Amino acid sequence: MSVPTKKGAAVHADGWLLKSWDNEAVLFNTASGDTHYLRPLTLALYETCRDHPGYTVSELTSALAARLGVAESASFREAAEDTLHRLHEIGLLETA
Repeated sequence: MSVPTKKGAAVHADGWLLKSWDNEAVLFNTASGDTHYLRPLTLALYETCRDHPGYTVSELTSALAARLGVAESASFREAAEDTLHRLHEIGLLETA
């Protein structure tokens, strides 16, 4: 599922606790009690959103590819958009 490409993402950190190690993390939502595992791509995307609030999806994908040192292929863009959508679904990101 795609996220609109013209809108950016802003980190919604209120009520979240983050514990990270190496390139992985666990997020705990203090309001709901939900815990979420962030695999390396997901953590890198979260950090990119945090570092660049208001970037469009296209800008986030480009910045993420540069951060990870990978080519910005169609499959990479799709994986990044899917991951961004999941971060929105759990309430960690909101539309900027």
